Amino acid sequence: MTEPGSQWLETVKEMRETFDAQKEQVSQCPFLEYSHRRDALLRLRQAIKQKSPALQQALSDDYGYRAPVDTEIADILPLLHQIDYTRRRLKRWMKPQKRRTGITLLGTQLVVHQQPKGVVGIIVPWNFPIMLAVSPLICAVAAGNRVMLKLSEFTPNTNRVLRALIAEVFSPNEVAVVEGEVEVSRRFTELEFDHLFFTGSTQVGRQVMLAAADNLTPVTLELGGKSPVIIDDQVDMDVAVSRLIYGKCLNAGQICVAPDYVLCPEHRQEAFIHAYQRAFRALYPDFETNPDYSQIINQTQATRLEETLKDALDKGARRWCALDQQTVPTAENQRWPTQLLTHVTDDMRVMQEEIFGPLLPIVTYQDFSEALSYIQARPRPLALYLMSNDAEIRTQVTTQLHAGGMGINETLFHVAAEDAPFGGIGDSGMGHYHGIEGFYTFSHSKTVLTRDKWDTSFLVKPPYNRWYKRLMRWWLMR
Repeated sequence: MTEPGSQWLETVKEMRETFDAQKEQVSQCPFLEYSHRRDALLRLRQAIKQKSPALQQALSDDYGYRAPVDTEIADILPLLHQIDYTRRRLKRWMKPQKRRTGITLLGTQLVVHQQPKGVVGIIVPWNFPIMLAVSPLICAVAAGNRVMLKLSEFTPNTNRVLRALIAEVFSPNEVAVVEGEVEVSRRFTELEFDHLFFTGSTQVGRQVMLAAADNLTPVTLELGGKSPVIIDDQVDMDVAVSRLIYGKCLNAGQICVAPDYVLCPEHRQEAFIHAYQRAFRALYPDFETNPDYSQIINQTQATRLEETLKDALDKGARRWCALDQQTVPTAENQRWPTQLLTHVTDDMRVMQEEIFGPLLPIVTYQDFSEALSYIQARPRPLALYLMSNDAEIRTQVTTQLHAGGMGINETLFHVAAEDAPFGGIGDSGMGHYHGIEGFYTFSHSKTVLTRDKWDTSFLVKPPYNRWYKRLMRWWLMR
């Protein structure tokens, strides 16, 4: 008979054994050659492409229904492109970089080597369990590391396919998959990783960083926050809405960089609501049976959103459904059209917590400086969006507001940029991945100084009272 709790204890034991085995592999072979990394990435690409239908179906099963195109566009295609991008540039990234020695180091050579950190831990959330598992994995493998992936307990069907996919490409000593609930996750963060990569909420991110601190493990935290959309006074409203609505509706808004609230000129609020309703109905006709719109992942998340909506309405907010004003979404129905909220205040949960779903508050302003001050007074967001064709306003927002990333007249798509870093700032995270920044995140830049036959170091060694040494110091300090 199985004792209560023995299953996770067994998982923790296996997790430790796998970690120790990977550490041993790093000791035996601390540097994986370019050909090894290149071939591993190619095998990974082939496996993702081959299992794409199974991954789409599994993720839809985990959600109750997830639009296959959401998985294809937001999970599968970016990974294939990221692998292609990485493989084409990997040899150049791995090449030791010569650096300038300067006059004080005459007679030496200075080279920076990119060395694998060792064993990397990656903690994966439920909203994009394919993309947010494999994308950092690509960076870590390219940098020559061994990896342990902690998958979300809320996506068991996707995990099953991912586990099989990883097993086809890697041995457990190269990349291993861990599953389990909260206690397993906590034990995972306590392992002595050489780098820990976490994607999730700011609240849990703080706990991950605290656990990593005991081992002085460096962390990359990809968190969330409340990403605003600023609409200026002159931009065409239909165009502005067409540029932001996909970012809110993809995966039913369950995205860390989804627009979390809109800052709109007060006199344009009604125009925004009507434009959003028109655009939503055009994108998702026959909403209840539309195959392009995803559900809220589970009852727990639907209940959380229902309580958040009720809290706002009880405190005076007004609701505008993207479809039928009379239709009030409930937790029993996990397929929600966007719910626009006006007359929101700071004491409402919808303005205090990351929404992560199809609720969209509208905050009005009289003067553009009010919009800037509103954002500056709050934690720095993961994404910042501006709908404006005014060059002066674009410059003002870009230079005066902090955010992990920014989109002008677009939302969401900056995340797909292969040749640019993605990451947060402040409460929305720390560190980057994607592109060469991802390679550097999982590498240690090791400086190597070499002195050959010509030794000039006597010029800076005692005794210091020699005239030529005094002259040398005078010349360097002039």
